[in-house]
Amino acid sequence: MAVLFTGIKQLLTFAGDNAPRAGAAMRETGLVKNAAVLVENGIIEAAGPRAAVARHRLAKKAKVVETGGVCLPGFVDSHTHMVFAEPRLKDFSMRAAGASYQEIKAAGGGILSSIGAVRKQALKPMAAQLAARAARFLACGTTTAEVKSGYGLSLDSELKMLRAVRDAKKLTPLELLPTLLAAHGVPPEFNGDAQKYLDYVTAEILPRAAAEGLAVFADIFCEKGYFTPEQSAAYLKEAARLGLRPKVHSEQLSNYGGTRAGASAGAVSADHADHVFAEDIAAMRDAGTIATLLPASNYYLGLAKFPPAREIIAAGVPVALATDFNPGTCPCWNMQFVLSAACTHCAMTPEEAICAATVNGAWALGIGDRCGSIAPGMQADLAFYAADDYRELCYYFGDSQCSMTVKKGRTVYRKK
Repeated sequence: MAVLFTGIKQLLTFAGDNAPRAGAAMRETGLVKNAAVLVENGIIEAAGPRAAVARHRLAKKAKVVETGGVCLPGFVDSHTHMVFAEPRLKDFSMRAAGASYQEIKAAGGGILSSIGAVRKQALKPMAAQLAARAARFLACGTTTAEVKSGYGLSLDSELKMLRAVRDAKKLTPLELLPTLLAAHGVPPEFNGDAQKYLDYVTAEILPRAAAEGLAVFADIFCEKGYFTPEQSAAYLKEAARLGLRPKVHSEQLSNYGGTRAGASAGAVSADHADHVFAEDIAAMRDAGTIATLLPASNYYLGLAKFPPAREIIAAGVPVALATDFNPGTCPCWNMQFVLSAACTHCAMTPEEAICAATVNGAWALGIGDRCGSIAPGMQADLAFYAADDYRELCYYFGDSQCSMTVKKGRTVYRKK
């Protein structure tokens, strides 16, 4: 049965080219006032002015849902570390007392502190825990999320994390796209030998994840003390050969060359980009790599440095925004806070920020042809907000204004 969502004060469609949005196109929201969206079988049949949509042949017999407020495409969160066993509260206390990222790592914290708990956790409770977290994303208007492994750092544990993503898909309507991030750090048993560990990942973990169809993407943390640009480029090219789309964590803590390494390997996105230089931005533009910015992480870490969004946008590189939800450096699942941080600390406009969290987030996952905008033929992923103006989503922070979330035409969250 068709469903007619009507009475929408402001509808942001982001209808336009079937491609990531860059430059001035990031500010073109496709705003329609007094709007409606008609959905059937999980697909958008019509979207636009209320009177026009009401004339559609399916509208007369459709179930009518009066919504009010603002309607956007469901957020597409293209960078999360949603699978973990325990929060890193010790790290939090150390950071609050002034410890640096490197000092926390040296004390056994950081990525390494999550390994033991993840390795011990069984698959079934891991999947159930992921599904429970997914409900929080849905309640904030996120309808699709990428989920990385990377806290197991062994064959059994990395595959277990990816299988948890697979199993959680049966427990939550949140669409989950898995990424293999076995190259997240060097586990203790390799005694700091990054090349030896990466050889192990390349020989054992990467082929298994690809052969079993457990991951869509492969990612690597390119940073001093982790993996070099040369190692990253070679690893991502091998991942691509096996059928996994490359992504890269790059230029988070310093300018190290990871963005250019990722671009040379055909990375769909380069994530963080806090310390990118002009040559890094040019490499992304030339390779068609999306810059995924994670400003909530910078906020949580108390950093003065935020990604140079204005320079990246001015250079014609599409920008996506994601939460970076993880247990150590960004325990935030609310994309609305990310919008606020992007506007107040990265000098993005509200229009650019919402575009980055919807249509460009979808393209950062290679699914922009079906998600991220509201137009006929697109997946009916919609988020409704108790607001009179879409800019309120960036203006207010600290809570979710989401009143209803729709995934593939089905209401999966409604605020009580």
